[in-house]
Amino acid sequence: MLGLEPHVLILLIVCLLAACAFEFVNGFHDTANAVATVIYTNALRPWVAVVWSAFWNFIGVLTGGIGVAMGIVYLLPVESLVDQNVYHGIAMVGALILAAIIWNVGTWYYGLPSSSSHALIGSILGVGIAFTLLPGTRSAAVNWSKAGETGLALLIGPLFGFSLTIILMFLLKRFVANKTIFKEPHKRKPPPLWIRLILVTTCTLVSYFHGSNDGQKGVGLVMLILIGIVPTFFALDHGKNPLDMRDSLVKVEQVMQKVNPADLSADDRTAVTNIRMHTNSLDSIFAGKTEVAQLPQNARFQIRKDILLLSNQAKKIQSSEKISLSAADRSSLDSSLKNMRTFTDYAPTWVLLIVSVSLGLGTMIGWQRIVKTIGERIGKEHLTYAQGASSELIAASMIGISTAYDLPSSTTHVLSSAIAGSMVANRGIKNLNPQMVRNIALAWVLTLPVTMALSGGLFLLFRAILG
Repeated sequence: MLGLEPHVLILLIVCLLAACAFEFVNGFHDTANAVATVIYTNALRPWVAVVWSAFWNFIGVLTGGIGVAMGIVYLLPVESLVDQNVYHGIAMVGALILAAIIWNVGTWYYGLPSSSSHALIGSILGVGIAFTLLPGTRSAAVNWSKAGETGLALLIGPLFGFSLTIILMFLLKRFVANKTIFKEPHKRKPPPLWIRLILVTTCTLVSYFHGSNDGQKGVGLVMLILIGIVPTFFALDHGKNPLDMRDSLVKVEQVMQKVNPADLSADDRTAVTNIRMHTNSLDSIFAGKTEVAQLPQNARFQIRKDILLLSNQAKKIQSSEKISLSAADRSSLDSSLKNMRTFTDYAPTWVLLIVSVSLGLGTMIGWQRIVKTIGERIGKEHLTYAQGASSELIAASMIGISTAYDLPSSTTHVLSSAIAGSMVANRGIKNLNPQMVRNIALAWVLTLPVTMALSGGLFLLFRAILG
């Protein structure tokens, strides 16, 4: 299988199982975000709620696309980190998975709604930073531009979740005549049918969008493993013929020929030189080839590397004020680069399936601890129908918007903030449980630095052992 030595194949399988374990932990860690409100308002029985949530998480992974997954992949420029030593790739993926799982399980054990997204991203950044500490390392090991976009998205989500829920609660109080939704649910009776339908709908939306966003992070993690350990096999989409990108490559070259380097700044000239170097590299790989079988297997990773580096340099050129290209040329360049990226930005169907199954199964297990925190401990009062529906509607909207823009979102942070906002909307800031809010905030603040330090340390340890 894949032409790997038996012991390397075993290590690859272990890493894939660890990735599934992370997504399984993510499932039971984040289940509370979707089911807490329907359970605490008696809209659904607990076992019905978790099975329903698991199903929609499963569907969300399968239909959510791969934009967020690729964002996770490109946080760590594997093209710079991967070398001929397969054990280095194993050290990289093993360290980041183990660090994320340790943090997730630890916060789950103490019933703290910590973010699986932050844990994974912190682990990825930790490995990248640790890589730069290795002797002789020159290349950048973290895509800081992508990391900045990711960090901003994860920061804005909870702020909007908190604020928008307060606004929505205010509107409900102002315009909804039936005050039943603002009362504490009866301990044994389900809510009125119309309220129940709303709560089940919001639970469904949060579950689906959680799958479409958090599930994609699992897909990105698996792709990091495959590209890091078996780069020559998974560098490009096997469902496509790399020779089909030659037309797009020619169009890129035609546009770049219209750029006069003499009119450019030193940085722009360097970018143009790099673009031409990568297009020449691709031309030499494709030269004389008429069938995909004629491409050497190890050429696939070089093709991937050239495409991604070419794309990054082209973005610099397009944003430069000194580049004079017509609208038609810019459009041609954009479409050609997008077509070439379809060969590198992909995930096999089996990857989507194993991640969706892992997330779905995890969703049905271990949900009680964090459900209790969200339902009872964030505020000083029992969750009302209005609070549950408002919090989940805002959370689902925020996560859905993030997914549409290919940005990661922390379901845990957004929903916890929304619950807190609903408590504040009811009786002011004093309605929050200060001790629990402090504990949750501490977990949020510590997630990134702890996972970065843990994954970085594990990476250096594994490199020393496997090196």
